[in-house]
Amino acid sequence: MSTQQIPVVVLAGFLGSGKTTLLNHLLRTARGTRIGVMVNDFGSIEIDAMTVAGQVGSTVSLGNGCLCCAVDAGELDTYLETLTRPSARLDVIVIEASGLAEPQELVRMILASDNARIVYGGLVEVVDAAEFDATRERHTETDRHLAMADLVVVNKADRVTEDELGRVRAAVAALADRAAVVGAAHGRIDPELLFDRAARPDDSGARQLSFEDLDELFVVEDAHPHAAYEAVSFRAEEPMHPRRLLDFLDSRPDGLYRIKGFVDFGEADPVNRYGVHAVGRFLRFYPEPWPRGEQRATQLVLIGSGTDGEVLRKALDGCRVAGPQDAPEEHSMWGVLRYVPEKDDRSLSGGSPPED
Repeated sequence: MSTQQIPVVVLAGFLGSGKTTLLNHLLRTARGTRIGVMVNDFGSIEIDAMTVAGQVGSTVSLGNGCLCCAVDAGELDTYLETLTRPSARLDVIVIEASGLAEPQELVRMILASDNARIVYGGLVEVVDAAEFDATRERHTETDRHLAMADLVVVNKADRVTEDELGRVRAAVAALADRAAVVGAAHGRIDPELLFDRAARPDDSGARQLSFEDLDELFVVEDAHPHAAYEAVSFRAEEPMHPRRLLDFLDSRPDGLYRIKGFVDFGEADPVNRYGVHAVGRFLRFYPEPWPRGEQRATQLVLIGSGTDGEVLRKALDGCRVAGPQDAPEEHSMWGVLRYVPEKDDRSLSGGSPPED
């Protein structure tokens, strides 16, 4: 079975946007998920233990199973090696970029990393709804940063009128290409947008969330801004057609932020099931032998903002193999295999199809 990789999420945004507030919210609501945090400056992190680690290279335990360290971005791989050791038992790593950092460089370093225990978890850009226009004037690179983002959090939504919030979100959506855009007050987004929360009743081990757990966690209980997204579950007993599924994934709609689960390609690969990890425009497949005795089926969870669940399900329904007459043609798996990582392949689009 393939080794579970740890998602590395880059949290970016200009000074005052609310990155640190959002990060503190994630730490307080992790529900047993062990988070590794990498920050440039401890000054505004509201964790008492961090006061003992005010220098680069220091690592402290936050008491809730999470770890935090101050880093020099130029030595990112060194710190990732420390945080990804099996003894740390981390579920996710969040890198909080300084307010003046270039997120593109951090993303590039993650994608180029030789650390086989990590996988890119997305670029989250935080913007201040009340200061959005002023920020664009002061920082002309704002538009470029938004264009790279996989998820944009329009923070401080409580400080503007509903009409103004709608205007800012529309402007952000236009700049952010296909990214998901969600509103938030005080950085309060559901952590499930960024990572799966693992319930740990004790220290004996982790329990990954089931698809049923995911559905329950996405029940909207209030009308706060963070509720403007949804999770769609999909299950198919029939195998999926490789070419049609890849067409769906390559053209996934705007606002569809994360996709995870397992795919059964039937006779196209009778030995393996394929784990799927997609965030923004990043896509990977991870083949592994089917667990003994497990019923073959495709199970996916799709998480996004402004998406239409019924349209997504209908599109996925169209990817099912309809019968023997619809059997995948020879070499139909080539497109999928382009997104299976190799030791020397860290690009966004994967390698070339194998030669015949």
